[in-house]
Amino acid sequence: MTRLELKNHQVWQDLTEILQNLDANLLVQEHLDRCDYKVCGYWDEQDEYYEKITLPRTLEAELVSSSIGVSHKERFLQLKFLLIADAVDNTKTASSNAQKLGELVLIYDENLEFIDENWLLDVDSPFLVKRSG
Repeated sequence: MTRLELKNHQVWQDLTEILQNLDANLLVQEHLDRCDYKVCGYWDEQDEYYEKITLPRTLEAELVSSSIGVSHKERFLQLKFLLIADAVDNTKTASSNAQKLGELVLIYDENLEFIDENWLLDVDSPFLVKRSG
């Protein structure tokens, strides 16, 4: 049996360099702008269908993980973002209450062309405007 040691392999340095030079915030912002902060045709975890969910324009997206995948014929980059709404409490000065709205996973090909998205939303959040189908 051949033993392959990847711990100190050059591939990790190369991948780290790629991910450090990637502007993930720009990619997620472009995606949100392109979809106009709307998610269409969403099924929640209880199999309830929403025709459209509108996200707040003040939404913040925080990159929580990134990975590179390789299949037999394709290579892809997967970026996972935490979606956060910042609700300012107007009754107190300089107070805010950040609430997690969900997660967004964006998948790009090796040329950084968009392939797919995966939303996981907290449909009970008061920050989301929902229209059932």
